[in-house]
Amino acid sequence: MKKVERINIIMRYINNRAHFTITEIMQEFNISRSTAIRDIREIEAMGMPLVAEVGRDGGYFVMKNSVLPTVRFTDNEIKALFIAFMATRNLQLPYLKSRHSLAEKLLGLISQNQQDDLVLLNQILLFEGTNPHNPDLLDLSDLPHPMLEQFIQLLLVDRYLLVSVEEGREVKSYPIYLMHLYREKSSWQMEAFDLGEEKRRIIPVDYLTDVKPYPEKKRISKKKISELSRQEKAINLVLELGPKAIAQFKKYHPLKITISYTNPYQTTAILKAFIHVHRADELAEITNWLLFLGEDIRVREIPTEVIEGFQARVDVLGNK
Repeated sequence: MKKVERINIIMRYINNRAHFTITEIMQEFNISRSTAIRDIREIEAMGMPLVAEVGRDGGYFVMKNSVLPTVRFTDNEIKALFIAFMATRNLQLPYLKSRHSLAEKLLGLISQNQQDDLVLLNQILLFEGTNPHNPDLLDLSDLPHPMLEQFIQLLLVDRYLLVSVEEGREVKSYPIYLMHLYREKSSWQMEAFDLGEEKRRIIPVDYLTDVKPYPEKKRISKKKISELSRQEKAINLVLELGPKAIAQFKKYHPLKITISYTNPYQTTAILKAFIHVHRADELAEITNWLLFLGEDIRVREIPTEVIEGFQARVDVLGNK
């Protein structure tokens, strides 16, 4: 009997009794004392309010009026949950072990017919992270950066951080206020406000070596950070997009760039963005991306540096 199935049966066994002991669980399910204790602790962690009684005849009982109502899923809700799992495989998302155990628990709660439907869907539906040669529903083998979960847990407590980053052969530390944590081009990035240099900074999570809270005495207020960020981010790229350019935009666009549709049929749109023209990597990326959008665009405003990037690209192609 699989662990998830055994725990579900034990939960039903407990629900039908006013009182039970570890010995009874051991005998009923033919398991060792240590396994029985581990299962009871896991059941408690899942939300069942068990109260332990001390003494020779002690055991457990379920606290009255405290049992959470049973959650029931429709067939379509089960499919929606598992399609979300399928679509996010191999994307280096955090909490891999928790996602895996959640999928196991859900499988243990549904019927064989529902499981068969999910297996069929898993064979038919292909997503970016899908391995078409492996129909295993529990194939969640993608491993995120080892510091990602630790980093997220720290962010839930405090967004003022001192991060250490490996740059080349040396490690540099930056005091930051984290603005966003996002995934782009198959890697996790943090958009942060550098409290020392008072400017926006993009830091790859893959290069993190250490993260810890930043001392309160040296912090800049969130209001000042907001004001400085607005000063730095003046719109300098404005484009009008036609239907072909919109189709290209939907295929790929940098995470921080969005469009606003200008008609109800979504065939025209306007794009407004801020480009860091003094960052060579960002300038090269935006030049490549604007070429990718194609000719179905009309320029309202564009930095001179981007135009120079286009010209350099044309000169290179002309010399070939």
